[in-house]
Amino acid sequence: MTDKDQPHAIRRAVIADDHAIVRGATRQIMNELPAVDVVAEAADGIEAIAAVKKHRPDLLVLDTAMLLARGVEVFADARRWSPETRVALLTGFNAAGVLADWLDAGVDGLLLKSDPPEQMKACFESWLGGSNFVSKEVAVLLKAAGPRPDLTHREREVLTLIASGNANTAIADRLSISPKTVEKHRASLMAKLQVHSVAELLVYALKEGLLDEHRQL
Repeated sequence: MTDKDQPHAIRRAVIADDHAIVRGATRQIMNELPAVDVVAEAADGIEAIAAVKKHRPDLLVLDTAMLLARGVEVFADARRWSPETRVALLTGFNAAGVLADWLDAGVDGLLLKSDPPEQMKACFESWLGGSNFVSKEVAVLLKAAGPRPDLTHREREVLTLIASGNANTAIADRLSISPKTVEKHRASLMAKLQVHSVAELLVYALKEGLLDEHRQL
């Protein structure tokens, strides 16, 4: 029997999303792919982690905003319990900053819930085939955003808290640093982002998706 005649190896997938209609639509698209078995669905973060531990799937399709465990926690546990599992996001977020953060964190791909079914199918095929891949819409968003300012992790924390309306003293308490250090981070942020007011910082934070209450990373 030649390699061409060999049957396809069954590839296992887990779908994690808190909306049943999204899970159902995702399963339907995956069912159109050859030799793919959706071995589990998860409606919250804890179920997603349990499914990965149990099945060690080839692919975890993960929503970023679920109950009980944040997307970043599910991602970390997936990497811990099943390092070979490829993790791809199917998300409603379209803020370039959020999407870039996930790529920096090491996910294998990004797909928006607004993407058409044929684009989703192409993404699933690429991920299951071992390739890193982002949908066309994600690629357009990331390209349009241009180069990202080189902010430190602490600066991004301070930016998020400033944009959420916290005063320097509250930020200092939250991060266990001094108000003077907060002021230094604020000055550094304004210099790097080339802005001159808190209002302009707020505009940047909104564009980056830092103020969304469901932000997961």
